[in-house]
Amino acid sequence: MKKSGRRKGRTDDRDTMRPEYDFSRAVRGVTVARYAQGANVVVIDPDILDVFPTGASVNKALQALAPVLRQQRRAVGRRRSA
Repeated sequence: MKKSGRRKGRTDDRDTMRPEYDFSRAVRGVTVARYAQGANVVVIDPDILDVFPTGASVNKALQALAPVLRQQRRAVGRRRSA
């Protein structure tokens, strides 16, 4: 028995764009250079959002903490090799 040429659940031909979306002034590839540099997305727990309300505040705290963590990592590496 031959299967029907039409697949169930196929929505490729249906327009799913919402009317409130307006791409009339969009520029293709405007963010591609920034995306190519790489992106890291981190989700912050809601209970510390009052301490880190912006990405800049998170970066500032991590930059202050990074030297301490690097120092600890070096110290652990020295202990293992001794």
